[in-house]
Amino acid sequence: MSANNSTPLRCIGILHHPRKPESMTLAGQMAALAKARGCAAWLDSAWDERGITDRLGEEPSLDLLVTLGGDGTILRAARMGAPHHIPILGVKMGRLGFLAEVEPDNWLKPIQMVLAGQYWLERRLMLDVLLRRNGAAVDEHGSDLRFQALNEVVVSRGRLARIVRVSTWIDGDFLTTYTADGVIVATPTGSTGYALAAGGPILPPELRNILVAPIAPHLSLDRALVLSEGATVRLKVASDHQVVLSVDGQFDAEVQDGDTVEVTASNTSASFVRVRPPAYFYRNLMQRLKWNL
Repeated sequence: MSANNSTPLRCIGILHHPRKPESMTLAGQMAALAKARGCAAWLDSAWDERGITDRLGEEPSLDLLVTLGGDGTILRAARMGAPHHIPILGVKMGRLGFLAEVEPDNWLKPIQMVLAGQYWLERRLMLDVLLRRNGAAVDEHGSDLRFQALNEVVVSRGRLARIVRVSTWIDGDFLTTYTADGVIVATPTGSTGYALAAGGPILPPELRNILVAPIAPHLSLDRALVLSEGATVRLKVASDHQVVLSVDGQFDAEVQDGDTVEVTASNTSASFVRVRPPAYFYRNLMQRLKWNL
């Protein structure tokens, strides 16, 4: 968490969902409001990662990315914005919206507050992911198999309903071999996603811990582990069938027998603009999961 901001914004980027026409309409309304208040604004599709990434590198005055979509849209924007230290403001236009701050039918006042600099920043841990094959961080085509995650890294079985064996080391010391559908390595942000469904604990977003949770373990360690930020997790796969590495549910890579996946805390953090009090997380969690009914 960082201190409240007090400087009005100079320039914002608004990313709409290409398959939600209503998000494009709302993006136009937000851009018009920003420009009326002396803040430059540009619009783009949230799926245009190459174009957005190029633009972020060329516009040092950009103060904020506003996303109109679901958590997937926010995850994508956070990965693009984090290297440039650009915070994200999520407008919920998906189903759950754990990361979103603004509701689409009640957006005017929050956007006015943000444009005026009346907000605080929430910084969240990200993970660096490295897939090694034959000791090198490249695949057979020479592609660099490095990824960054805000939610989680998952090593799991592919299409066949067969277990995989994932030998796991923490800081170089052998922990165990999971016999399971897979293993999740998550951030506190990801603790409310797949890791929660797999029986893991809920970690508040300000923590900087790494969570390791097996998926449907069979006769092996069946408890989630909470590690320190500085931990290094290494997973080695043993399987005679398809295994997949999934990053934030948006990037997939095939994992071969003997490959290793190394996960560490990233030096880059994702920043989110908040206008609600810091205790919003627990109320939001109960509402999104409908546990307060």
